[in-house]
Amino acid sequence: MIKAKIPAANPNANLKSYKDTYKTFQWENVAKEFTWHHSGKLNIIHEAIDRWAQNPTKRDQPAIIFEKGNQLTSYTYGDLQEKSSQWANFLSECGYKTGDRLFIFTPSCMEAYLAMLGACRLGVIFCHLFSSTGFDDLALRLANAKPRGLLTHPDLLERLPPEAKEFVQHVFLTKGPPTNLFPRETIIEHIPDQMPKTFEPVWLAPTSPLYMNYTSGSTGPPKGIVHVHKDMMGILISARYVLDLNEGTILWADAGPAWVTGTVYGVFAPLLCGATSLIQGDEFSASNWYWALEKHRVSVCYTTPRNLLWLKAAGDNLPTRYDLSKLRHILTVGAPLVPDLFYWVKQNLNLSPHDTYWMTETGIISIANYPSMDIKPGSMGKPLPGIEAAVVDENGEPLPPMSTGELALKAGWPGMMSDLWQDNERYQVYFRFKGWFLTGDIVIKDDDGYYYHQGRNDDLIKVGGDRVIGPFEIEQVLCKHPAIDEAAVISKGTEPGEGISYLKAFITIHPKYTPSVRLNHEIKSFVTANMAPDFVIKEITFLNELPKTRSGKLLRRVLRAQELGLPGGNALKMKD
Repeated sequence: MIKAKIPAANPNANLKSYKDTYKTFQWENVAKEFTWHHSGKLNIIHEAIDRWAQNPTKRDQPAIIFEKGNQLTSYTYGDLQEKSSQWANFLSECGYKTGDRLFIFTPSCMEAYLAMLGACRLGVIFCHLFSSTGFDDLALRLANAKPRGLLTHPDLLERLPPEAKEFVQHVFLTKGPPTNLFPRETIIEHIPDQMPKTFEPVWLAPTSPLYMNYTSGSTGPPKGIVHVHKDMMGILISARYVLDLNEGTILWADAGPAWVTGTVYGVFAPLLCGATSLIQGDEFSASNWYWALEKHRVSVCYTTPRNLLWLKAAGDNLPTRYDLSKLRHILTVGAPLVPDLFYWVKQNLNLSPHDTYWMTETGIISIANYPSMDIKPGSMGKPLPGIEAAVVDENGEPLPPMSTGELALKAGWPGMMSDLWQDNERYQVYFRFKGWFLTGDIVIKDDDGYYYHQGRNDDLIKVGGDRVIGPFEIEQVLCKHPAIDEAAVISKGTEPGEGISYLKAFITIHPKYTPSVRLNHEIKSFVTANMAPDFVIKEITFLNELPKTRSGKLLRRVLRAQELGLPGGNALKMKD
């Protein structure tokens, strides 16, 4: 852990005093900000769109700017009210009702977002899927949720499993004309645009399901994580305090809607705050990323360390060619923001990147660095006001500062998942210590209350006696070696008779270096010299790349599975 503190970027941000706000915060006061608290009529689409569209001073403000392939379309709050109503009318005319499921399986397109908003208005549960989802993964998700309808693109039709026809009544195609349409397949390219432009939201209970998001666990089938309409309270507060959104802010969360970040902070958060969301449909490139910031005068950017690494690889010169003067706040999510990358961003973008922590199950940002709070590079920050966090041992007992343990969050905040679709037994595992949600992430909390991510609970490494650490600390040391680009460390069990972990490192190296026996020994000695005699790397494998999630999160379990001959280990690219 780095003891240095970077001074607060903006003491006058929405969250003025973290300490005072955290101490006095009450979710009951947040509820009073919504119209449903007074009217008794609740639907997130009313709070995110309709109330702004009904305001003459806000109706014509851009709500979503969608750009793809040099084609740009801007939708005001008034436009979204009409478009989401047309989609709700279309779905209603097709027989959809509250509680039905609609899967959205498309390449990046505005139809995916309009269908999502229309489904919300009707009370239909939507679920975005990655367009890269393969045949088997798609079959598992469809069989689990049994959606009534699927919005997709003709190019993706071949991936639909034949058995899906038993429950999927409608396959809506965004484009046409494909050949040999089956009876349940309909090209809807212009149909929603012909529907009436008004549709009063279906008023729902606070715990009515809003959307599902599937994540792949390290064990078992994909988890269908369910979130509800009252999540809007947590989304609003996290957007206000962490992203520092205000009316008129232009936010770019550079994640597609199949990522929970793209749904929560790419759509709902800016709309609830009366802000503008930029959605980029093109594939990532460093020049396009900078150009988007300049062209659309983006003021807040929510990205990933993986994207920042790509920017770094593109060179220090590139950002100087663009006008980034409107960008006032940059945040990351998806993987720990290591100090080296933190300082690169600070030097080249003239902003301190703010790391945040959350997961699909938490629904909203749970721990973060705030604009008005000093940053400790490498830290996740502190808990969101309204969320209580603790570091607990294997028995659920709180641990003192500077102890390694599992991150637990006091259950009940608005945003926490309400269920795992048709898997309550698996859902209850998260709450095996009464009143606490167990994240499965290993952390350390320092004396000032900052949290540091150390790995997953199945990543723990025993280094002698009762001492355990996460792999992240060793990986940081490895990455200080000049030859190493990225590193992942796993334990292959304990040494016989010693009770300490047998450590193996997987490494990608800089192009100017060549793997060799000499380099192997040098790296092992480097770790021992910079940590302690207990930290001994027994094996090193050089790879072309490390296995990661789409957001850039390291998949140590894939490395471990391959090493132990277990299911789940994918083919790794070895350096010759």
